[in-house]
Amino acid sequence: MTQAEKGRAFRALHQRDGAFVIPNPWDPGTARLLELLGFEALATTSAGSAFSAGRRDNAMGRDEVMADISRIASATNLPVSADLENGFGDSPETVAETIRLAAAAGLAGGSIEDMSRQAGRSIYEREHAVERIRAAAEAARALPFAFTLTARAENYLGGRPDLRDTIQRLEAYQTAGADVLYAPGLTSKDDIAAVVRAVDRPVNVVMGLQGVQLSMAELSAMGVKRVSVGSALARAALGAFLRAAREMREHGTFTFAADAVSYRDLNAMFKD
Repeated sequence: MTQAEKGRAFRALHQRDGAFVIPNPWDPGTARLLELLGFEALATTSAGSAFSAGRRDNAMGRDEVMADISRIASATNLPVSADLENGFGDSPETVAETIRLAAAAGLAGGSIEDMSRQAGRSIYEREHAVERIRAAAEAARALPFAFTLTARAENYLGGRPDLRDTIQRLEAYQTAGADVLYAPGLTSKDDIAAVVRAVDRPVNVVMGLQGVQLSMAELSAMGVKRVSVGSALARAALGAFLRAAREMREHGTFTFAADAVSYRDLNAMFKD
């Protein structure tokens, strides 16, 4: 599938009825496994990729992240949207360049958040945040294929659980040209429903965080269009790894292997 075909396919997923799951691999192997399991699109996770590199989330530079997401995009025939964090810089110009680099890395889309990478991780003032999304949207529209831009309002993850401001930000990002809107960390079904009602763009929600847990059927009925899991798959895998390692270290036993996927099965999944 060409990049243009991936771009069209990814955009079409947001236009059909009901919600779809966009799971988050953290390396080429997990991307291929998710494709083999039948998912239709993938999204990278900044935290998962950082953890796999032995780093903290948001500690990797733009060049490192672009190399990672390029490897993931190259490993699968599915459309891939990337967690582009805050665009790796405060200025609208830097954000626009990040969109262009993401497209060159083979992506069909990407998200830009409104939280700084500086110490304290403050939320940008709304006017500046809107300018950043506008610059990202203009860069995306100038590409020779459909690049789906997701704008993220980070209030809830940034310790500012202000639903009114979150909705106002998402409305402004919609006007600035975002294709998909996303407010990670919403803590209730009512808050998610309020966001969906307030905007006129597909809404992404994240499951797998502590707090609200809803089924795909419930989310779809609410009008949610896309469901991601952030770093949850990576944390689930690392949780199993840590439990196994602690069992060996603390108890000298190896019962964890009973729950491991067989070598034969996993090897067969990577047969090509």
